Amino acid sequence: MTRSMKHPAAQAAVRRTYLKTSEVAGQLHVSPKTVSRWAKEGKLPFMKTMGGHRRYPSDRIAELRDGLRSETGWAEDAE
Repeated sequence: MTRSMKHPAAQAAVRRTYLKTSEVAGQLHVSPKTVSRWAKEGKLPFMKTMGGHRRYPSDRIAELRDGLRSETGWAEDAE
């Protein structure tokens, strides 16, 4: 194990899971084009794969989703 991997933040980054654009769209109830536009505008955090595809950190998207629910009063069972 390298020295950088001993750091807790580095270990957390290794364990972090990422979502595809379509998965984020499903969670936020918007189109995949909207997700891509928000990412370009800096409204959503993302990283790019070596192939150039965007991947979104699942924990940050969950925080955003939950925050939107609390702001709007929307709930899962209301669907």
